[in-house]
Amino acid sequence: MELTAATVLIAFAGVFLICFMKGAFGGGFSIVGIPLLSFVMDPVTAGGLLAPLFIAMDLYALRYWKPSTWSKPDLALLLPGLVIGIGFGYLLFRVLDHRAVAIVMAMTTLMFVGLWLAGGSEVKIAPRSSPKAVAAGLASGVSTMVAHSGGPPLAMYLLPLGLSKEVYAGTTSLFFTVGNATKAVPWLLLVRPAGNVWIVMAACLLAIPTGVWLGWRLHGRLDQQQIYRACYGLLVVTALKLLWDGVSGYLG
Repeated sequence: MELTAATVLIAFAGVFLICFMKGAFGGGFSIVGIPLLSFVMDPVTAGGLLAPLFIAMDLYALRYWKPSTWSKPDLALLLPGLVIGIGFGYLLFRVLDHRAVAIVMAMTTLMFVGLWLAGGSEVKIAPRSSPKAVAAGLASGVSTMVAHSGGPPLAMYLLPLGLSKEVYAGTTSLFFTVGNATKAVPWLLLVRPAGNVWIVMAACLLAIPTGVWLGWRLHGRLDQQQIYRACYGLLVVTALKLLWDGVSGYLG
């Protein structure tokens, strides 16, 4: 990767956007900021750059999403599947067709949002389900390792539970803190960052405090319904990005 001012600025902007999403919604929408990185580096290099940065972002975000905002019963069901899913994702990274994974995840997410819209765009409370939680954790683990898209499976489980906005954000924040810490080692085994990548990474660390804080301030200004609508809207953006990645990969 060539080290230029444009590379540093664009990478900084991408990391800032990811941090903002973590502050506002707790986690799961990192893919929204990744397209910016694709302007200056390939996806694999971006994965190696982000793996350590995700840990720093998550740890800083936990200053705001404290244990009182975690849904511990849901995390107890979700986290074992997440860790196992990341392990599967690592083993399958080189043999899975990333384009097909992206397309399937995109279509599933769009169907989920479509059902929500068909139901009148209201939050309908669904009971907690152990099989659904385990499946969501597994799917999130595999997809976050393979396609940086662990958010949709988790959101499809958590959003129908009708958690308060703080608990929803805090639960997703801790979920991805564990997930990103777990997948950092596999990613760094797959991609060993070179000298320029470490320099860009160091510059991007400066985006974390302000990005997370500004997102957290936005979270405080939005009410429960606005937060949930924003999450469903971001799921559409995420799904369209995944769909584009998958389809353009086949066409290219």
